[in-house]
Amino acid sequence: MNNKINTKIDDYKLRFAEEKDVSLLYNLIMELAAYESLEHQVKATEEILKESIFQRKAAEAIILEYQDNAIGYIILFENFSTFTGLPGIYIEDLYIKPEMRGKGFGKVALSFIANLALERNCGRVEWSCLNWNIPSIKFYKGLGAKPMDEWTIYRLAGEEIKNLADNS
Repeated sequence: MNNKINTKIDDYKLRFAEEKDVSLLYNLIMELAAYESLEHQVKATEEILKESIFQRKAAEAIILEYQDNAIGYIILFENFSTFTGLPGIYIEDLYIKPEMRGKGFGKVALSFIANLALERNCGRVEWSCLNWNIPSIKFYKGLGAKPMDEWTIYRLAGEEIKNLADNS
């Protein structure tokens, strides 16, 4: 199956991941975790990714390739805004290998997602960025993205979810 999307950069293509890409995705996720010094938080396994992305279809994965080599990935999923009344795209991960940054690959990847949002009639494209990641923050602001400083993300995970569920 040839599902590669050509871009404005020679030899740079994006493609929706297939189940056979699970190992590649897992390895790229581990690279991102190492970059963010968060390897200790990764609970995903190849089997969990296979089930969540390709069987449950809880998210979509896109592989970024330059000269037929994987240089990064995107994980995204649809969310919903009650204020716009429209779905949105949430980018869980956008990772490009450090040695491939600064070459325009990220901008093209985000442009692809923006086009995907338009095709799907989405009202927003959103993502989170670690506060210490100044190069990424500058890059995002340069694209016109605005930080949502007045919002704080809250999270329940693991035991917190179980404890709250027990209260029902």
